[in-house]
Amino acid sequence: MQKTIRIGTRDSQLALWQAKKVRRELLELGYDSQIVPIKSTGDLVLDKPLYELGITGIFTKNLDIAMLNGDIDIAVHSLKDVPTVLPEGIIQAAVLKRANYNDILVLKDTEEFFGQPNGVIATGSLRRKAMWLNRYPTHKVVDLRGNVNTRLQKLEDNDWNGAVFAAAGLERIGIRPAGAINLSWMIPAPAQGVIMIACLEKNDFVKDACEQLNHYETQVCVGIEREFLNQLEGGCTAPIGALAYVDEKTEEINFKGVLLKRDGSKKITVNKTAKMGRHRYLAKDCADYVINRGGKDLMLEDEEISAVKHHIYSTKKLSEDQKKTLPHTIGIQDSDFIKIRFNRIPPKVMKNEIENVIITSQNGVEAILNSFTKNELQFKDIYCVGRRTKKLIENRIGKVTHVAKNAKKLAEYLAKELDTKEVTYFCSDLRLDILPAFLKTQDIVVNEVEVYKTMLSSEKISDAVSGVLFYSPSGIESYLKENSTDKVAFCIGETTAKEARKYFDKVEVANMPSVESVLELVKTYYASPS
Repeated sequence: MQKTIRIGTRDSQLALWQAKKVRRELLELGYDSQIVPIKSTGDLVLDKPLYELGITGIFTKNLDIAMLNGDIDIAVHSLKDVPTVLPEGIIQAAVLKRANYNDILVLKDTEEFFGQPNGVIATGSLRRKAMWLNRYPTHKVVDLRGNVNTRLQKLEDNDWNGAVFAAAGLERIGIRPAGAINLSWMIPAPAQGVIMIACLEKNDFVKDACEQLNHYETQVCVGIEREFLNQLEGGCTAPIGALAYVDEKTEEINFKGVLLKRDGSKKITVNKTAKMGRHRYLAKDCADYVINRGGKDLMLEDEEISAVKHHIYSTKKLSEDQKKTLPHTIGIQDSDFIKIRFNRIPPKVMKNEIENVIITSQNGVEAILNSFTKNELQFKDIYCVGRRTKKLIENRIGKVTHVAKNAKKLAEYLAKELDTKEVTYFCSDLRLDILPAFLKTQDIVVNEVEVYKTMLSSEKISDAVSGVLFYSPSGIESYLKENSTDKVAFCIGETTAKEARKYFDKVEVANMPSVESVLELVKTYYASPS
């Protein structure tokens, strides 16, 4: 009596469709079989992205165990879910002819969001997320898990613009929406669209049966893709795409591969061809190409980022050297929340010598020098705020008569020391009233010259950010346009901190009014056991 082949499969609709296809093809060859559904860890844990689960073969592990225990004879998988190195004793018995390998976008509404900065796309794939962000860096990608039916329902229930799926999965069970868009620019996962059959190496009866189902051209192409993945030491935790296909006219294998940074900010691509039969080193050559162009460093960057425990955001662009002062456990992003535009200062302002000049920021210095050279400036006494502003003035303009720690202290000094009760204040359109208001109460005339404009340039930051670095009250004003106050405000000085306390429950102030001191404050804060 002929043995009945027990087909192990996950119990999702798609997995069962694939198992039934294998069963039909075995039946056509004269083999009896039955389907044995088994749940996988990937089906049971739906509240975390796949790369966070840290299990090799998350969708195949339970089927491997069932096979090794003798509960099933073969396992049917989507090959893209199978680790590149199979467990000892288990082999790839066959691959069926490849179906559609493309990714597709299922839209919620229309395509208009493509050209907009705030699109929201859903996917549980690290590769799809990285490739989407590489193409649309201002969009947001949210996690989406579950079988295809569950994911389609989540798309329906949420306010997203669309979700990315493997075309083959939706097409196989007949639920591809009519308006789905083919993402031909997105390089698929290695072996996407391919059904694979695994069996025990020692089971000759099953091996003989499965070998008759094998599609050779598909086997060659997915073998190259999976070797490329293995050479890069990738898997579920690295955004890697690979596609090999045979050009029937030239009998050449065309290969294209990509490795991306998880946030999509960097990518390395490779395109090579090889004659069919002379393709032995194609995967290795392509992997070496990626590695030689910084592939390992790119993956290492993501490894370091994954070790980040605290995420902070600077509302002012920082230098790479400044960022490097922070430990790897603190991840920092930055953007200029304040943009500066210099005004053209009328020549008549500088026509005569100016006796008492007040400059309270480095931007004020740069703005003055944007309109006049050092030799054109006739400043008798210069008063400023901050040692860095003082240094810049003395390097670029001339001697500073007095420097104060903040605007209030400078105003108090001037009220006591000035003989001539008139000052010229080079300032921004947005500035604190502390200095001019105090001087006016002391009967000192304040001539304000608006030398630059301060423009708010807010940006929505991630919910994962726990601390924000502020350098001015204007920076806080800009931040509040888009963001919440449920974070720690790290402030460069007391004036900024005073403004922050109006909105934030947790406010920390640097010992010195410098960026370096703010970064040191951040390190100290997160190093504490609180």
